[in-house]
Amino acid sequence: MYKIVSKKEISSKIKSYEIYAPEIAKNAKAGQFIMFRIDDRGERVPLTIAGTNPERGLVRIIFQEVGKSTMHLASLCEGDFIKDFAGPLGHPTKIKKYGTVVAVAGGVGTAEVLPVIKELKKVENKIITIVGARCKDLIILEDELKQESDLLLFATNDGTCGIKGFVTDALKDIINKEIVDVVYAIGPVQMMRAVAELTREKHIETIVSLNPIMLDGTGMCGACRVTVDGKTKFACVDGPEFDAHSVHWEELISRLELFKDFEKISIDKFKYYQECQCRKK
Repeated sequence: MYKIVSKKEISSKIKSYEIYAPEIAKNAKAGQFIMFRIDDRGERVPLTIAGTNPERGLVRIIFQEVGKSTMHLASLCEGDFIKDFAGPLGHPTKIKKYGTVVAVAGGVGTAEVLPVIKELKKVENKIITIVGARCKDLIILEDELKQESDLLLFATNDGTCGIKGFVTDALKDIINKEIVDVVYAIGPVQMMRAVAELTREKHIETIVSLNPIMLDGTGMCGACRVTVDGKTKFACVDGPEFDAHSVHWEELISRLELFKDFEKISIDKFKYYQECQCRKK
């Protein structure tokens, strides 16, 4: 059992938890993830490790309430326990001195990009971070990103913070002004695909962290398979990071679409369960 040591709401339906998991805290590296399961009846869900405190044995996770399991997780309180919390899983980000790195984050992908830019900054890369969101209220971790970035830019759909537009608009402006050695992108699949198409034209190395449907996190189920450079890869054990220009984006998007209806059914069942519990009280 793994204890929830702290719980904070950092934006609408976005929570930050610190979980007591000393072995994971000691061994985790930027870019890796965990798989959690709330109880014996719960599903296994992957979440990127947003930070660690090895001295206190804490692992930070940040998530948005979008499905049955994350809604259930959000309903827990400090002092509650999670049944399973496995990790660190996946390959860590390759940390080296590239030169100028542009990190592009969309939505909750901001939490996932934070530990990566922290490590890249330590080896003296210039860090330009671009964060995209629907509006200002959905931007998270602004102060922490500022500390790790030489330049921090925002793009919002409604123009309430930064430019009015998409992260690709801000990225296009950057790569037209200066030499960029590598782009690191994480967020919604369509966003990562758009970033990949933009940087392909400029022949800029681009790394993406993929988030396909994942069941066990060990490569046994095959649910997270993606095609990269014409070969089948499993995001959980071969990734989660891949060369953006080698990913078969159409196939990945198509596979994710298959699960949307199933997720809606799960959410409706969970809401019905919560209503029943409230009536009993």
